[in-house]
Amino acid sequence: MAGSRSKRRDISGVLIFDKPLGMSSNAALQKVRWLFNAAKGGHTGSLDPLASGVLPLCLGEATKFSQFLLDADKVYVTEARLGMTTTTGDAEGDVLATHPVAVTEADVQQLLPRFTGDIEQVPPMYSALKHDGQPLYKLARAGEVVERKARSVTIHRLVMLGLDGDRLQLEVHCSKGTYIRTLVEDIGAALGCGAHVAQLRRTEAGPFDLTRAVTLESLEAAHADDGAEALDTLLLPSDSGLEDWPIVRLTEQTAYYLNHGQAVRVPGSPAFGMVRLYDQNELFIGIGEMTDDARVAPRRLMRFEP
Repeated sequence: MAGSRSKRRDISGVLIFDKPLGMSSNAALQKVRWLFNAAKGGHTGSLDPLASGVLPLCLGEATKFSQFLLDADKVYVTEARLGMTTTTGDAEGDVLATHPVAVTEADVQQLLPRFTGDIEQVPPMYSALKHDGQPLYKLARAGEVVERKARSVTIHRLVMLGLDGDRLQLEVHCSKGTYIRTLVEDIGAALGCGAHVAQLRRTEAGPFDLTRAVTLESLEAAHADDGAEALDTLLLPSDSGLEDWPIVRLTEQTAYYLNHGQAVRVPGSPAFGMVRLYDQNELFIGIGEMTDDARVAPRRLMRFEP
């Protein structure tokens, strides 16, 4: 068995993984890499172990473009427990305080516009952000609290899905870097009773949603029946997630120069910004950026076996 898996496969593509509850993003990546027997892999931004849902995973050459998926907007459905604050802002933390809950749907609806649009958030201590090289969550576990600067994030849409006693369900469409735990804590504070995240599920990441997501159980079942190669049909192309970018089509000659690091002129190219690059055979070869002198400069290019 070990010998048969000793050589990893140079497989490339994007898997939309439905991360289960309790699994870290890195553990999810390593499990998927093992199932695909993939030589290389990367995720597009972590999803807390307490959260489940859409986690795009990049294999092989697709890892070169994972940063651009990391920058995408996200959509979450969360259940907030009102009347209780915790050390971590979620259900895993120790209880800090409890308060009676006398909140109505009207109270929530009146409040939500305050947390919509461009807002400031102070990142939680229990986060992967670093202070003097140390992750904040490690300092928090040691009982330390350090000052964190507020950061600007955008809440594009904030909708109440339901309120049942001390359980408030919300849907949040937000920019990258938004902490749902902080949002829920701030809403709880504004309601006067405190709150923490009881459940969290990511339903969308950029252009990907749960309808395209693959569960761990289905991956394991297909792998057990037919091996790693049987999973390849579940991969999306390496340019998935870049669909909104302009396309620049290259001739054989301009593709050659671009692949050797030279910026090239391509008639009809956009005036500025990032672009997707395709060769004369409509094969995706990477991404480029328009220069001030109207050339296309290579930024991240696919590697192809000779």
